[in-house]
Amino acid sequence: MKIYDVVISSSALNSYGFRVLTSGIDIRQYKRNSILLWMHIRSCMGRKDEVLPLGTVDDLRVDGDKLIGTLVFDEKDEFAMQIKQKWDAGILKMVSAGLEVIETSNDPSVILEGQKYATVTKSKLIEVSVVDIGANDEAIALLQEDGKMVCLSAGTLERMNFLNPINNNLNNNQMKEIALKLGLAENATQEQVIAAIVALQGQANEAVQLRKEQENQRKQAIVAEVDEAVKLHRITADKKQMFVEMGEKIGLAQLKETLSLMKPAQGPSSIIETQSQGTSEYKTLSEVPSDKIAALRESDFTTYARLYKAEYGVEPSKH
Repeated sequence: MKIYDVVISSSALNSYGFRVLTSGIDIRQYKRNSILLWMHIRSCMGRKDEVLPLGTVDDLRVDGDKLIGTLVFDEKDEFAMQIKQKWDAGILKMVSAGLEVIETSNDPSVILEGQKYATVTKSKLIEVSVVDIGANDEAIALLQEDGKMVCLSAGTLERMNFLNPINNNLNNNQMKEIALKLGLAENATQEQVIAAIVALQGQANEAVQLRKEQENQRKQAIVAEVDEAVKLHRITADKKQMFVEMGEKIGLAQLKETLSLMKPAQGPSSIIETQSQGTSEYKTLSEVPSDKIAALRESDFTTYARLYKAEYGVEPSKH
């Protein structure tokens, strides 16, 4: 027994410039009434030349990006057998999905290069037909919102009024205005406008990166300035973060000025050394002013002892 497996639809771009996403096709209802028609023609009750359904489509399934089914011809119908005969002979080899459009999108993520019309992102499978000439390898028929059938065979493009062109949200005047603001001629093409926008985006990204680098360098300079102040004992290490945060608020130049006005802190040894420098010129203790002797003994006993011995010939007691 011959099996008639066919690709009913896929997400490929058809010859009319739009596509239908396989992932968005609802096949649940069709499985309950899997009718197979000829050229999307339904019988008109009572007409002598009416075409009855050719059969059904079994084993409807999705394989990757393709909607696949198995054609089952009604062998008791004379016309269906004529179609089957031509199918067996390879004369007919295409089918088309009759879809009700539910949702379309112009989002760039669902638009392919060269696409002219919106992508059908959600649809409902109504019927499947054997066709002679389709829009592409998976010929598609669509149902408009008013329920009228649109067969995408030759010469039907003008009836696709339910599909919006991708750039239909911008009129000519708006496109001219955008082109002029981008520094282009008012008759610039869409490709030129897009290229200009991409270039501006690139410049904006470079500017953001440059600002980040400059900010990082500024922070490093502030930290270095504070570290130097710690090294010079202008501030203590525990105050480092406070002065770094201050520098970020007031700026590097003002931070430098603030730190430069701060005198280095003196430890005990520095104080003793400073005080002893004033007594090095004395030879004996009596030469030291009486109001400074007690402070000298307290702060620099070594110098005091040297001057005391020079004065009295004996070492002074530390107690």
